[in-house]
Amino acid sequence: MEERLECFPALEALGWVEHAFTTRGCTQAAVRHGTDEGLLESLPIRGRVWRFGEQVHGAGVAVVGAGSPRVTPGVDALCTREAGVVLGVSVADCCAVFVVDAARRAIGLAHSGRRGTEMNILAALVGEMGREFGSRAREMVVQLGPCIRPPHYEVDFAAAIRRQAEALGVAACHDCGACTASRLDRYYSYRAEKGMTGRMVAALGIL
Repeated sequence: MEERLECFPALEALGWVEHAFTTRGCTQAAVRHGTDEGLLESLPIRGRVWRFGEQVHGAGVAVVGAGSPRVTPGVDALCTREAGVVLGVSVADCCAVFVVDAARRAIGLAHSGRRGTEMNILAALVGEMGREFGSRAREMVVQLGPCIRPPHYEVDFAAAIRRQAEALGVAACHDCGACTASRLDRYYSYRAEKGMTGRMVAALGIL
């Protein structure tokens, strides 16, 4: 299973977070909002308290913990400071945006597609982490996962997210650069496969 997962050096280097991004080889079933229990249990993630947002293509953010519902209605981003809680998003062209506050050991994870990016969900998440945890953008690490990119999509929302991170003063923003639509052997792509596809899962937790 491990070779079918992707991890990102910028997050691995932190040493106190765990993360993973599933690829097409992990499952043939559609995965949405963490409904594929077999897949989630198979991931090499220590935390087993999974939390998801409803993912309505908005800019809502929720602070979650062990006492929160498994799926929080009406939000596309989650954040926490609780160890053992795993934040999850499902994507099939939209971008999973990992946010880590290295100073206060707080984490956030956003589902940012075209509409979420236009509404600047990253700023909403960074702002909520600031209010709840005292996080500051200049101490944050942001990582962008695989997503659809030009020429397969007319809007380069990954580039927009990077610009938003810079405008916020984020300390470091990393982009894996992978395009879901150009690698159907490795990723699901809702657009390239005309909606008949599965989902990848992005996971982020505190050890």
